[in-house]
Amino acid sequence: MADGQIATPARKAIRLADYTPPVFLVDDVSLDFNLAPEVTQVTAVLKIRRKVAGPLELDGRQLALLSVKLNGEILGDNRYTLSPGKLIIPDVPDEFTLETVVNIVPAQNTELSGLYMSGAGFFTQCEPEGFRKITYFPDRPDVMSRYSVTLHADPAKYPVLLSNGNKVAQGEEDGKIWARFVDPHPKPAYLFALVAADLVAVKDELTTMSGKKVELGIYVQSGEESRCGHAMAAVKSAMKWDEERFGLEYDLDVFNIAAVSDFNAGAMENKGLNIFNTAYVLASPETATDGDFQGVERVIAHEYFHNWTGDRVTCRDWFQLSLKEGLTVFRDQEYMSDQFSAAVKRIADVRMLRTTQFRDDAGPLAHPVRPASYLEINNFYTTTIYEKGAEVVRMYRTLIGHEAFRKGFDAYIANNDNSAATVEDFLAAMQSTSGIDLSQIMTWYEQAGTPEISFEEHYDARTRRFTLTLRQHTKPTPGQLEKQPFLIPVAMGLLNPTGEEGMADLLILDKAEKTFTFINIPAPPVPSLFRNFSAPVKLLGQSRERLAFLAAHDTDMFNRWDALQRYATLCLLDAIADYQANKPFVLDTALKNAIANILANAAQDPAFAAEAIFLPGESLLADEMSVVDPDAIHAVRNAARAALGTALRPAFSNAIREFGNCAPHDLSGYAMGCRAVKNAAIGYLAAAGDNEYAIAQFAANANMTDTLAALAILVETPDTNRDNALNEFYGRWNTNPLVLDKWFAVQARAGTPDTLARVQYLTKHADFDLKNPNRVRALIGAFAGNQARFHEKSGAGYALLADTIIALDSKNPQIAARLCTVLGSWRRFDTQRQDLMRATLERILAVESLSHNSYEMASKALA
Repeated sequence: MADGQIATPARKAIRLADYTPPVFLVDDVSLDFNLAPEVTQVTAVLKIRRKVAGPLELDGRQLALLSVKLNGEILGDNRYTLSPGKLIIPDVPDEFTLETVVNIVPAQNTELSGLYMSGAGFFTQCEPEGFRKITYFPDRPDVMSRYSVTLHADPAKYPVLLSNGNKVAQGEEDGKIWARFVDPHPKPAYLFALVAADLVAVKDELTTMSGKKVELGIYVQSGEESRCGHAMAAVKSAMKWDEERFGLEYDLDVFNIAAVSDFNAGAMENKGLNIFNTAYVLASPETATDGDFQGVERVIAHEYFHNWTGDRVTCRDWFQLSLKEGLTVFRDQEYMSDQFSAAVKRIADVRMLRTTQFRDDAGPLAHPVRPASYLEINNFYTTTIYEKGAEVVRMYRTLIGHEAFRKGFDAYIANNDNSAATVEDFLAAMQSTSGIDLSQIMTWYEQAGTPEISFEEHYDARTRRFTLTLRQHTKPTPGQLEKQPFLIPVAMGLLNPTGEEGMADLLILDKAEKTFTFINIPAPPVPSLFRNFSAPVKLLGQSRERLAFLAAHDTDMFNRWDALQRYATLCLLDAIADYQANKPFVLDTALKNAIANILANAAQDPAFAAEAIFLPGESLLADEMSVVDPDAIHAVRNAARAALGTALRPAFSNAIREFGNCAPHDLSGYAMGCRAVKNAAIGYLAAAGDNEYAIAQFAANANMTDTLAALAILVETPDTNRDNALNEFYGRWNTNPLVLDKWFAVQARAGTPDTLARVQYLTKHADFDLKNPNRVRALIGAFAGNQARFHEKSGAGYALLADTIIALDSKNPQIAARLCTVLGSWRRFDTQRQDLMRATLERILAVESLSHNSYEMASKALA
C-alpha cells in the first residue's frame, strides 16, 4: 500500500521542556516474524488504550506497510495517513486492538539499528529508536508493554531462535521451525530483542538467593565456545554480587547472551536476552589481554545490572538517559572495585573521565548530564551521560553515607518498579530516606562544564586555628554563559608536617565561596582535598612542593597517585615551554626519585605501581595548554620516557626480572599488576633505546597481554624488527577478527612519522571493512586519538577522517557521527590547524544527504 522509506524529515530539535505524556498506552504486544534476509514480514497486534485526548500516532521508518486492521476491520488508506516517520490514525476508540503487517529488509540494514543481518544471522538493536524500523509503534520509553513473540525461520540456516522472556512453545510447520517467547514484565520497545542464527550455546545454571534455578546461555559461532568461560563466570559473579550488595534477584527462568561481530556499541541489556559485541564475550589468554578480560567482566556486569536499573525501572524519556546509564555505571564500578583493587579501579575511571569527559565539557560539544535538547538521541551516549552521571550518583552516596544511600536505592526501586522514572524520582528517594535536602544536586543534571576549585589557607599559631577557603568557578559552555554554584562534596584530610594523618572530614561546598575553620590544630597542616575524587572537579593552585609532599605521604591512595600525576604534569609542561624555546630537556630529579621509590616498593601493590609510574598522556597534557602544540607534547613526553629509562635502567631491569615470573595465564589481580609493571618497565627501556626485552617477549608469545605490549613497543621504531613482528602477528591471527582489530589499532596508535601513511594504506587493506564498527574503531578511531600523528600540520589526517565520515555516514550514521567529535577541540590549536579542522567540518556539513547524527555533531563542533 505504501513504502515507509519516505524523505528524511527536516531537522528539528527535541526538547525536554516539550515533554508530554503518551496519548495512548500499549498494554500487550504480539509479534509474529516470518524471517528472511530480503523480505521479513512482521505482524504486530497491539492492545491499546487511551490516556489523554488526541489521535493515534505510531513511529515507523523503512517499513513497507501491507495492511492495517482496527478491531479486526481492514482500514482503507483514507482512514490513516503516512507521513515521514509516522502512521497516523485520527479516529480510534478509547480501547482497541490494532494489527499491522509490514515488510522489512534486514539484509539492507547497514545502520545496525532495528533488525539486521550479521554474517548469516538475524540480530536486533532497538535502543534508542530502532524498534520503529521493525514495526509501527509508539517508540518511546514511557510506553511499557508485555510482549509475546513468535519467530518462524528456515531450520537449516537459523536453527537457534531467541527472544525476550521465557520460551513457552516451539515446533515445526510448513518446512520452518517456530518458537514463541513470553516476557511477563512490561518493558519499553527499546528493550525488544530477537536472534535467529546458526549458533552454539555454552550452558550453565545458577540458583538465586530464593532457591530459583536460572538457566544461563551464551550463544556464539561454532568454534568460539572455548573462549566463553570467563564471560560465563562473570555472569554468575555479577548475579550473586547484585543479590549480596543490593538485594536484587534475577526475575526470569532464563538469562541469555548472544554474541555478534557487527554491533555499534559494547552490548545491549534487552530483557532476558542481552546482545553483545563479541569483543566483550570472547576471551582466552592466547587472544585477549588482561584489559580485555577486565572489559568482558565489566560489560557483562553492567548489562546484567541493567535488569533492575534500566529494565524493571526504565527512564521516562531519553533526556533521563543517565538515570539508567549513570546509575548502572556506578554499580559496575563498585562491582569491579570489589573484584580487583579499589584504588586502581578508581584511578582508571578518573583517568578516563579526565581524558574524555573533561575535554567534552571544555568544548562546543559540552552538555549537561540531562541535556535540554537534541537532534539525534544516538549522539548522547556520551561519557557525560555515563561516567559523569556515575560521579553524580557517587556524590549522592558521599553526601548521605553508605547506609542511607542503600535505603534510598531500595526506595527508588520499590517506588518505580515496572515503570518509567525521572532523575527527580531518584532524588526524591534519596531525600526521603536520608532526611537531607539534596535539591541543589540537580545543578549537576542541568549545567554543563567542569567546576574549577581554588583555595586559600591560613594557620594561626596563637589560636591553633586553620582556615580553608574554597571557591568554585565554572566556565561558560554553549547556551549557558552564567553558572550557578554546584553542590560539591569535598572529602579531605589534614596531614601534619611530618606526613601523619591529623584528621579527616567531609566538607560541603554549596556556594561560590565558603570558608571552613578547624580548631586545635597543633602545627600548620597540609590539606589533602577531594580524596578518592569525591567530585568531578579540577583542583587548581597546588604547588610542586605541596604535590611532592602529598605524593610521598598522603594516606589516600587515589590522592597519592593524583599528586604524582599533577607533579609530573607541571614538570612536563615546563619542559614543553623549554622545547618551544629551543632549550634541551632536563629530567626533574624529584620526579625521577619518586618513580624509583615506587619501583622499589612495587611488590606491595603492583597494579598501583604500574599506574603510578605511567606519565600523564599526551591528551591530558594538551588539556593543560592554552594553545595545543602536538609536536612539542609528543617530543617532550618521549624525551622524558627516554631520560627515565636511561637514569633508572637498573631499577627497570630489576622490575622486569622481579615481576616477569607470574604464570602467563594467571588472571588474578596480582598477576595482572605484575604484568603491567613489567611491561611498563620494558617500555621505558625501549624508549631509552633498548628493544631487546621487547623483542624477546614478542618471540616468547606467552599470552596476548605480553605479546601485544611488546608489539606496541616495537612499532615505535621503524625498522625490520617492527616489520617482522607485524607480519608475524598478522600471519598468526588474520583469521581471528578480534585479534586482527588489535593489529590495526597498534599501528594506528604508533608515534612514528610514517603512521599516517600506514593508516592510509590500511584503509585499503583487504581486511579493513567499513561496515564493521569494531574495525572502524580499531583503525580510524585509534588514529583519531593519536594526537601527534592525527594533527600533522599538512591536514592529511583531517582529510582522511572526513573521507571516512562521509563514506560511512550513509551506511552507519551512528558510527560516523561519533568520529566527528575529535574535531570539536579545533579552537584550542594553532591558527594553521584551526583553519584545516574548520574546513574539514565545513566539508562534512556540505554533504547534501548528511544524516541527522553527523549533522548535529559536526554543526555543534563548528559552532
